[in-house]
Amino acid sequence: MTQRLNVAALAPEAYKSFGAVEAYLHNCGVPLGTLELMKLRASQINGCAFCVDMHSRDLKKAGESDERLWSVAAWREATVYTPAERAALALTEEATRMADRAAVPDAVWQEAAEHYNEQQLASLVVAIAMINAWNRIAVTTRTPPGTV
Repeated sequence: MTQRLNVAALAPEAYKSFGAVEAYLHNCGVPLGTLELMKLRASQINGCAFCVDMHSRDLKKAGESDERLWSVAAWREATVYTPAERAALALTEEATRMADRAAVPDAVWQEAAEHYNEQQLASLVVAIAMINAWNRIAVTTRTPPGTV
């Protein structure tokens, strides 16, 4: 696969702004491991090989187990995630697949609200929006895995 263009090089100010949001997320009060699991799951749904590769590697470097990495695609049936992680993954899936349902179900939101305060919920929403934006950039430009 040949990359179509390099957004970072051609739109550096936009890319820098995305980086600022990512910096915010690293200090938002939601565990980084949870955010990375969310990013991995959204990237799987969106078919973003670049992001699946990157977030899998980041999780592995952070000490995540192989079982938890391999189970993200089937997290509903897996028993290796905490209730808070499961709520974050459910919210991620619903927001990422919004075109399928046109709304995030109240039950999914309520479950997330049982595990995260309003500030954290806002950060979860931002994280979901960001990974979906990153996925769209990488998939559209055919960014090959392992290039970062």
